[in-house]
Amino acid sequence: EVQLVESGGGLVQPGGSLRLSCTASGFPFEHYAMGWFRQAPGKEREGVSCITSTDNSTYSADSVKGRFTISIDNAKKTVHLQMNSLKPEDTAVYYCAADPYYYCSTDNGAGELHEYDYWGQGTQVTVSS
Repeated sequence: EVQLVESGGGLVQPGGSLRLSCTASGFPFEHYAMGWFRQAPGKEREGVSCITSTDNSTYSADSVKGRFTISIDNAKKTVHLQMNSLKPEDTAVYYCAADPYYYCSTDNGAGELHEYDYWGQGTQVTVSS
């Protein structure tokens, strides 16, 4: 059974940093995309950033470019999202997603929700003073 487990959420002041991690267990694929989506109260879930395992091709939404950095440890099947210069509007539940067929790139974007077969439970990020 595939499981995605997120960690690293919490409460941080504006301008602060957090690092989210997501580890895939029971995940037999060597080629896959892993991404981060977020959902703020009353809003739809949106793609934040993603990365492809084979060539480290990445995508980041305009709202987080220059502030968030995604990286992957293929040996551990773990993806990290380093979030710097956090803003109150970054407050949301952050979800990790993985899919063995999706190819993440600047052209493809983070993809639609239905394009990811596996999802984590989510981790809360709150940016507030």
